[in-house]
Amino acid sequence: MNPPLARLCTALGYCFQTPEWLEEALTHRSASARNNERLEFLGDALLNLIMAEYLFQHYPKASEGELSRLRASLVKGETLAELARSLKLGDWLRLGQGELKSGGYRRESILSDALEAIIGAVYLDSDFGACRDWVLHLYQDGLMRLSSASELKDPKTRLQEYLQADQRPLPIYNVLEIRGEPHAQSFTVECVVAKLRTTAIGSSRRKAEQESARLMLEQLA
Repeated sequence: MNPPLARLCTALGYCFQTPEWLEEALTHRSASARNNERLEFLGDALLNLIMAEYLFQHYPKASEGELSRLRASLVKGETLAELARSLKLGDWLRLGQGELKSGGYRRESILSDALEAIIGAVYLDSDFGACRDWVLHLYQDGLMRLSSASELKDPKTRLQEYLQADQRPLPIYNVLEIRGEPHAQSFTVECVVAKLRTTAIGSSRRKAEQESARLMLEQLA
């Protein structure tokens, strides 16, 4: 294994017997026809299974819905990207010139996909037990801080439940403005409840809606 990849293995806490798996996991489709998309598919399935098994064992009283919300908080792109940044994974990615120029090594989707691909690579390089142990070690801080299932409800869900309990009309979300290039857009969204309005800006429509819902909850509380 070449020295740079050996340093990455040290950061990952896993030494590959077949370094080619790691090289493939780090390769974005913009850089090569042999890229990490298939490994990402495998890693996504493995991560969901590993977290489902962990939560099933450690939260015996949680309902199916609560387990699903807990798992979703662990496997979502934002969480994966945060882990990838902590590993400085962006420094190791192999990207095409277009993605390099547009800052793809910082993009949440590219970072999260690469980490899922590495999970798939670890599995193929070892076995399910070793992969599960490595993933749980990678997530150990997050698992220790894991919130209760009720706290994981997103602001839009909490706002809807709040209004339904009070028998009030449900919120309406309107996109007021979209700015920026396709790879770096910002969305301005308003949340309307009767005569109340809140406005928020986010890097996606979903994030802007969630933030406007959170602001609405603060007004209604």
